[in-house]
Amino acid sequence: MFIGMMSGTSIDAVDGVLARFDGDGPSAPVQTVAFASIPIPPALRTELLALQQPGPDELARSSLARIELTDLYAKVALELICQAPEAAAVHAIGAHGQTVRHRPELGYTLQIIDGARLAERTACTTVIDFRSADVAAGGQGAPLVPAFHALAFASKEQLRAVVNIGGIANVSMIPPLPSQPPGETAANSIAPTPPSAAGTIIGFDTGPGNLLMDAWCAQHLGQTYDADGRWARSGVVIDALLNQMLADPYFALAPPKSTGRDLFSPDWLVRHLKDAPSQRPQDIQATLAELTARSIAAACLERGAGECRVCGGGAQNTYLMERLAALMPHIKVTSTAALGVDPGAVEALAFAWLARERLAGRPANLPSVTGARGLRVLGAVYPPGAGA
Repeated sequence: MFIGMMSGTSIDAVDGVLARFDGDGPSAPVQTVAFASIPIPPALRTELLALQQPGPDELARSSLARIELTDLYAKVALELICQAPEAAAVHAIGAHGQTVRHRPELGYTLQIIDGARLAERTACTTVIDFRSADVAAGGQGAPLVPAFHALAFASKEQLRAVVNIGGIANVSMIPPLPSQPPGETAANSIAPTPPSAAGTIIGFDTGPGNLLMDAWCAQHLGQTYDADGRWARSGVVIDALLNQMLADPYFALAPPKSTGRDLFSPDWLVRHLKDAPSQRPQDIQATLAELTARSIAAACLERGAGECRVCGGGAQNTYLMERLAALMPHIKVTSTAALGVDPGAVEALAFAWLARERLAGRPANLPSVTGARGLRVLGAVYPPGAGA
C-alpha cells in the first residue's frame, strides 16, 4: 500500500488516498482503500497565494508556510494510515506539495513541502519533488500525470482524453490500445494497461481551470468557488472579452507546454478587464467558465478525441460539464466516475503510483509530454527516522 497526496493550483485542500497495488510491475492494478481530505486554513491559503508573486522576506515566509503545509499533509497521511487494514503495510508516501513558482523555461520549478518533516511525522518513507529531474533534462516537469492516466484509463476502442480540471486544466491524450488485460476489477479499482502498448501519449496544460473563476467568485461573492457553476449560469458570455483572452499566445503554443499562476494570475484577468469595466460580475464569471471550456474542448477536438473523461474539482461543476458537452456534441463527456474512479481521487492516486515507481527505480516521466531529453526517475526520497 502507498499513500498519495496533493494540494493543487486551487489551493483549497490537501487530498490523499490510500492505494493498494496488486503486483510489482508499473501496470499492476491499483485499488483505492481510503480517501481523506483536509481544507487548507484561510490564513495559510492567503499566504500560499501571496508567495506566488515576489514579496518581502520571501525565504522566511516560504519556510514557515512549508512547515504548516507539511503538518497538514501529515494529518491527512495519519488519518489514512489509521484506516489501513494493516498500518505497517503502508510502504511509502508520495506528496506533491504546493507549487508556488513554475518557470521551466528558466530551468526551475518550486513546490513547497518538507520531505524530512513529513517522514518524521508519519514514520513513513516519503517521496517529494517529482518535477525537478524532468526539468533538469530540459522538460516542462508537468503535467506529471499522463503516464498514470494512460495506465489507468486507456481504451482499446478509441482515443480517450483524460482532463484534469484543477486550478489549471491539463489533458492527457491516450491512444487506443489493441487489447486490455483480462478479468474484472472492483468498482473502486483500476487495471492499468502495460506502458509498452500505450503508443505515443500527448499531455499538456490547456490553460486556466478553476483558478480564475474561483478568484472572481471570492472577490464578488466572498465564496471560495462557484458551487455547481450556478453563478456562471446566471450570466451571459461576453464574446469580445472571451476572444481577447483566447488570443493570449499561450493558447497557440504547441505542446509540450505547461503553465500556472505565474501566467494566469488575477493580474492577467485585470489586464483583460480594462476594456470591460462596466460588465456585470456574473457575465465575467460566465466568460471565465467559457474560457476554461473552450480551451479544453479545442485541445480534445483538434486531436480527434473519441471521448472525454474529466477528473479534479471541475468535474463537480455541473455548468462547466454541460458546456464541455455542448462544445463537443459528438464526443462522450463524463467524469472518471463512469470508469469506476472517483474524480476527486485520481490525482492523489497518481502520486501514490509515482512514489511506487520512484522506489522501484523506474522512470515515470513521458518525454512525449514534457519534452525532456529522455526517461527519468522522478522524486527525492526521505526515509523515516531510525527511531520512528
